[in-house]
Amino acid sequence: MINDERELLSKPGDTILETIEYLKMSQAELSERMGKKPSKINDIISGKEPITVNTALQLEMVLGIDAQFWLNREALYRERLARIEQEEFLEQCKEWLQQQPLKELKSLGYIKAEKAGPEMVNECLQFYGVVSPNQWESIYIADYAATNFRKSGAHATALGSMAAWLRIGELELQKIKIPEFSKDNFKKSLEVIKGIAKDHPEDFAIKLREICFEVGVALVYSMSLPKAPISGAARWIGGQPLIQMTDRYKTNDHFWFTFFHEAAHILLHGKKDVFIEEFQGVENDQVKENEANEYSGNMLLPKSATEDLPESITELDIRRLAKQYNTHPGIVVGRLQKLQLVPRTFGTKFKMLVNLDNVMNVK
Repeated sequence: MINDERELLSKPGDTILETIEYLKMSQAELSERMGKKPSKINDIISGKEPITVNTALQLEMVLGIDAQFWLNREALYRERLARIEQEEFLEQCKEWLQQQPLKELKSLGYIKAEKAGPEMVNECLQFYGVVSPNQWESIYIADYAATNFRKSGAHATALGSMAAWLRIGELELQKIKIPEFSKDNFKKSLEVIKGIAKDHPEDFAIKLREICFEVGVALVYSMSLPKAPISGAARWIGGQPLIQMTDRYKTNDHFWFTFFHEAAHILLHGKKDVFIEEFQGVENDQVKENEANEYSGNMLLPKSATEDLPESITELDIRRLAKQYNTHPGIVVGRLQKLQLVPRTFGTKFKMLVNLDNVMNVK
């Protein structure tokens, strides 16, 4: 079908031939009148050579048809030819779609095509803002994913989900005009945010996003995509810090630990660093990860708080620690579990459910 369209596409040279035939002029005479070699005229007529502004002016003088007509004719031909070639290229890229979380991208409104073909490939490339899967690989995969993971065909869909998740964060950032980042104000705001973590009000997610916005930090909530169960990420885009989070674990202890962990990356580490949490295909700088873990842990419940705990920890100890360190009992349980001081089954009733569906950033 595409080859047929290419064959049927009318070149500007066809109009030149029709015109000189009407004028009873040969190609040899046309080349002489235009001061061009016959081979050059032949290349223009066959479409091998484009009609330039200079050629259009010459055609106007020799054939009596306005130069703008020839320039428009050339532009329309080249555009249509380029689109045919682009469609051929997109057809060749269909296999790339197998790496993409198409169902989720469709449900979120990022792609609309029903069939895996050139149209869907085009929509996916536009979603990522790239011209080909090669650029997609370079921007969203090569710099983040570990070499062995990247080369494994078994992990292709996981990488596609990671890339899509990161791109959603970028697109959400583009929608908002955020104030200039203030490191000092962000650091101060974390004390206020710690109070929200303690009380865990119903609108905690909205309050958190608003506070971050005021100090120049973009906070984006997005769904965790299949095969890429990421809990959060921190990075800088265009000089703006972006924290992107999911509600992967559905409990307040995990949510707040992740937030303060990402906040630590923004405060402590470089603008060129990208941290993608809990995705096995990414190799984060472990020293910096440990620094962020320590920072988050100290914000929620310092390790020193556990030094005088009895061997057999009770629910009363949980409440006492929460009150003493001005934090939420569910967070205390989560910290003690992380430090392996209590089993995973202990104190789960203290944890609060986290569901970000009502504040999720969607298209």
